[in-house]
Amino acid sequence: MAKTKDVREAVESEISFDPLVDAINITVKNINGEVALNGTVPSYPQYVEAAAAAQRVAGVKNVHNHLEVALPPGDYCNDPTLTTTANNALELNITVPDGVEATARNGNLTLTGTVTYGSERAAAELTVAALTGVRNIKNDIQIRNDADPVDVTLNVQDALDRYALIPDDSDVVVDTNGNTVTLNGHVRTWAEHDAVVDAAWMAVGVYDVRDDLYITG
Repeated sequence: MAKTKDVREAVESEISFDPLVDAINITVKNINGEVALNGTVPSYPQYVEAAAAAQRVAGVKNVHNHLEVALPPGDYCNDPTLTTTANNALELNITVPDGVEATARNGNLTLTGTVTYGSERAAAELTVAALTGVRNIKNDIQIRNDADPVDVTLNVQDALDRYALIPDDSDVVVDTNGNTVTLNGHVRTWAEHDAVVDAAWMAVGVYDVRDDLYITG
């Protein structure tokens, strides 16, 4: 197991190594694999990428992203303009169903509406994430379809069984309550963790995923 200092230094090195992140104003703290990122970045994509870089490091069990997006003056966008730009982008993306809408407040986008699949919900967030002027995103899009809740557990388990990143001896357990899935068990890395969560979201009939997975590091 990596020592506390080793993990912190490795995370700092990985964030600095990532060409998509300006790490000059980022500080890293680590306590037993619980990594906290503090400071500022100049865009929302860098906010996301900094956390992804930290998750790639061995020994990291959780990432608490406390970074703030401090937009350069030239990237500031007033809320009415950002709202219009975001909704135009959503409308032009054929993978996002009609009825999904974005509203900006102080550069923070809130997504609302109803979709059929978790992949459509993710596509909507990805569509607006790189827009100039975005400081953060709250995804309140709801998922609704006619799938029988009884089939949800089977759909998710089948998806987990197909994913190459999830080992055959995985102890991940799928519990369902209606159309809400709770994931329990152990995964070795963040890549494996994300594969499990993504598989659950892709399954037909899943409206919400509760992540209780433990990353062993």
